[in-house]
Amino acid sequence: MPNWIDVAAEADCQLGKSLEVVAAKRMVAVYHTAEGYFATDGMCAHQGGPVGQGELCGNIVTCPWHGWQYDITTGKHQLSSIHLDCFPVKVEAGRIWVDVPADD
Repeated sequence: MPNWIDVAAEADCQLGKSLEVVAAKRMVAVYHTAEGYFATDGMCAHQGGPVGQGELCGNIVTCPWHGWQYDITTGKHQLSSIHLDCFPVKVEAGRIWVDVPADD
């Protein structure tokens, strides 16, 4: 069952940038690229670094702590089979919504 959460205004996440938000008690990173908006788990799989504070280059985000890189469209780490969870994103009436499973 979808759990759409209003996380930000479109103006809060500029093209080529990312944004950290809390949704359903999780840190989520929201990204804005030329292809649209994407969302992943906001904590790096390596040591929990703030992925949403990392540099975004195209569809690749680099965690600022230790340089781990992920494809934001798939969550896949660039050098291994490790991945971040990805979440559906939609934009309605100038607001960014992310479908994050509810914390049970």
